[in-house]
Amino acid sequence: MFRGINPVNLDAKSRLAISAKYRSRLIEISNGQLVLTVHPFDQCLLLYPLPEWERVEDQVNALPNSALGKARRLQHLMVGYATEIELDSASRVIVPSLHRIYADIEKRIMLVGQGNKFEIWSEERWTAITAS
Repeated sequence: MFRGINPVNLDAKSRLAISAKYRSRLIEISNGQLVLTVHPFDQCLLLYPLPEWERVEDQVNALPNSALGKARRLQHLMVGYATEIELDSASRVIVPSLHRIYADIEKRIMLVGQGNKFEIWSEERWTAITAS
């Protein structure tokens, strides 16, 4: 389980350092293999350990494939933006530019544990939604 809120800076190469308190768990459950995608209804990113993502992806792809509705939006955004990434030797992951643009992320971010995944928010957007 991933819990807590961690302010983090992206480095000059758009890498996000994963907090030490999460590293061993991520390596244990996914061998450092992760999937980054977008949240279909909030302007943030979702970071899953690969085995957890595979379960979510199966559920999303099993939804009725109609041209209208939330199911199709889930498929377009979550599966379409899904990108496999890997922890490097310094426990960092690269956040691709398309993902940064979607979530309006520049440098300061909030890594928010959400049980089986993380949400990644721009610090400014996180502050705006949690302050009200």
